[in-house]
Amino acid sequence: MKSVRVAAVQMHHEPGDISTNLATIERVAREAAEAQAKIIAFPECCLQGYWHLRNLSREELFSLAEPLPTGDHAASIRALSEELQATIGVGLIERDDQGRLFNSYFVAMPSGQFAVHRKLHVFVSPFLTPGDDYTVFDTPHGCRVGVLICYDNNLVENARCTALRGAEILLSPHQTGGCKSGSPCAMGPIDPALWDNREHDPAKITAEFQGDKGRGWLMRWLPARAHDNGMFLVFANGVGRDDDETRTGNAMILDCYGRLLAESKDLETDLVLADLDATLLERSTGQRWLKARRPELYSAIAERTSRERSTREVRFEYDAKELDNIPGERPAK
Repeated sequence: MKSVRVAAVQMHHEPGDISTNLATIERVAREAAEAQAKIIAFPECCLQGYWHLRNLSREELFSLAEPLPTGDHAASIRALSEELQATIGVGLIERDDQGRLFNSYFVAMPSGQFAVHRKLHVFVSPFLTPGDDYTVFDTPHGCRVGVLICYDNNLVENARCTALRGAEILLSPHQTGGCKSGSPCAMGPIDPALWDNREHDPAKITAEFQGDKGRGWLMRWLPARAHDNGMFLVFANGVGRDDDETRTGNAMILDCYGRLLAESKDLETDLVLADLDATLLERSTGQRWLKARRPELYSAIAERTSRERSTREVRFEYDAKELDNIPGERPAK
């Protein structure tokens, strides 16, 4: 791996307003490139917006989606990547030639190459198809990059499999923080009034963003994904009102020991930058642990236990009413 400067973006999107969101992506990408960033990570579904998708019919969702890499907006991102000579990752809704819909992350590289990761653990809409493979690729910047979208990162197996495929940098685009949660110790909703009143009373919303509903929750597990697998991690997240929830931002970059290199405490669209020191990688704890693995002991990880359920059912099990309000069939008990 070669050392490289990266940028993590937290972005406030407008639900369904692709033109406005694309303009924000272009503006922030230019700002990052001016600061010499070579890899720029935007959040999950930042092109179309996220949480409002749960209320859309299949036809409405299909109308927002586009094929990759041939869609008009994907073409704009590829052109921007070439112009800025930077790799740019953007979250969007993809449709394939079979009419299937995916929560995808499109990564355009200045060489003309591209990569697409399809979220493995989808739940926001019953009309989205889950991805079925890990995404790891070489970049023109001399580093190997992997992608996991939001919930994908929560499962330790996904981070480990991505590392085993040689990822040196993990792009982690999210729409998280401020979410309803079935656990009393993980996140929790943020009063939208605090967000709406942020200019007059920034202290209250900042306390929520930096507390257990945002940064506090992230810091209990996100550094472990970097440290345990010997990967640098670039966390990009939504910020602000997202339909009836409030995202907490907290864009951050961690080194391969899980140490914070940069983080945002801003309440608006923002980016943070860090230089990833390649000399740390080879002797990092996680890389040494990967070499000490004994795969013959781990067969139980790939066996079903009968406790597995769809991500969608697990995500909404705390609130049956939430499931009832979302189009599509409710998961069977």
